Order: sequence, then structure tokens, then C-alpha cells
Amino acid sequence: MRKPLVAVLIALAVAGAGAAPASASAAGTKAAAPTLQAVTLAGTVALSNCSGSVVRFPNSLDTDPALVLSNGHCLTSGFPEPGEVITNQSSTRTFGLLNSSGTRVATLRAAKLAYATMTDTDVSIYQLTSSYATIRNRYGISALTVQDTHPTAGTAITVASGYWKRLYNCSIDGFVYRIKEGDWTWKDSVRYTSACQTIGGTSGSPVVDQATGKVVAVNNTGNEDGRSCTVNNPCEVDTAGNVTVRKGINYAQQTYLIPACFTTGNRLDLNATGCALPKP
Repeated sequence: MRKPLVAVLIALAVAGAGAAPASASAAGTKAAAPTLQAVTLAGTVALSNCSGSVVRFPNSLDTDPALVLSNGHCLTSGFPEPGEVITNQSSTRTFGLLNSSGTRVATLRAAKLAYATMTDTDVSIYQLTSSYATIRNRYGISALTVQDTHPTAGTAITVASGYWKRLYNCSIDGFVYRIKEGDWTWKDSVRYTSACQTIGGTSGSPVVDQATGKVVAVNNTGNEDGRSCTVNNPCEVDTAGNVTVRKGINYAQQTYLIPACFTTGNRLDLNATGCALPKP
């Protein structure tokens, strides 16, 4: 799980703050590629220990209370236990809102932790005290929209870290039936191509489709040392139970299931039609 580590500071000093974009792998074809957008840090947030983003859903209104998306393992209270689901818990957590260049332009405050779990996925969603319209009018920042359909392999993506004010560019390499890390198991996870070398502190970063500008996943982990199925060393498990370890490869959890679980006024409703998020 990609929480900040002291060693990361050393790695950054050696590697530099920039991230190189993934190379195109066009194997002799010139198929029409989608027009790529310049993904920036606008709308991302820095948490005390992780990254995140201000997000909205396709049916969200400007007057709705804004939401912040991050990881379940980024809670200040510690990791949720396997099988644990937290809903509508009071919170006053703060988030540093960034503009396109990574400058902190505001401090946003939560009204509550609407949803969090590390079961099947690794996600936390905070409801803020400000609406989307208020944030846009005061700071000129619009929320990122969460895509409500399954992404596809080969999609060009950007992992946008508010904690490090850094962008990582690569592609979706594929999808993993199950990822096991310590006591936790996640389903249908996104595996990046090797160009996205995310580090501690990037947990909770939005994974943005470069063609649409929409959030398709939330960054959460990577295999650091080549060990198998341990904390910070997730393993892949296929439908037959075969285990694969990919040292240096990083992963995210899809977000397309989330919009169906939020109804009018960005209210969480785990019993809503189409909602498949884990329930308490």
C-alpha cells in the first residue's frame, strides 16, 4: 500500500520530480488514436498521508456537496479490517486543493466520511462542507468526473498525485482477477504498464483516462520487493488460483461501480439499483 515512506524522499532526489510519459507501442500499425488531453493536477488534493481528488458523478449537480476520493488504507484511524465497511462517519479531515500547476489554492474540510473499505476494493469517499459550485466559483477548480463504465486495456492514463504534486503517465496493461496483499483481497484490479513507477504517498491518486479526462480508478499499491502476497508486495491470483508476482509493477482499483451507489444530493445509498459496493 502506497503510504509515504522516508525512503521515498531519497528516491525522489535521485530520480528527479518529473515523470516520463509512456512510449507508444504501435507494432507496425497506424490505427487512429484518441485525442489525448493534457491531464494536470487541477482538482487533486493532498491528504496528510496520501493523495486524492475532488470528484463528481455523471448525475451530480453543481449544488451538491462535493466529494473527495482516496483509498480506504489512507484513513487517519488506520486500515479497515477485512470485511469492514464504514459509512456516514463524522469527520473534519482537511484536504489541500491544488490547481493545474500543483499550487495549493485552498483547504477543504470534510463533513463526514461517506464510505470506506478495503474489502474487494480500496476506497474512501469524503463528503465536504462545500459544494462543487462554491469550489469552482471561489478557486476556479472543477471536480473530476468518475466514469461509470469499465475501462479497457491499452487505455493511456495519468496517475495524478496531489501529495507529491507529480504526474505519472502510462497505460492500462490489463485487469487482475484478484490481488492479495497481506490480509486483504481486491477484485478486478487495474495493472499498469511499467512506466507508472508510483511511490509512497501516491495512494489515493485519481487514475485519469487521457482521452476523456475522467477518473477510471484510484491508485493504491505496488510490489516493492518481489515478495509474494505480503504488505507492500501484492500478488496476482487468477481464476484457477495460480499466483503471479510482478516486482516493480503497480496497481489501482476501478471506480466505475461507485456512481450507482450515490443518489440525489450525492447521498450514499448502498441499496440503490446497480450498487455493487460491499455493504456493512
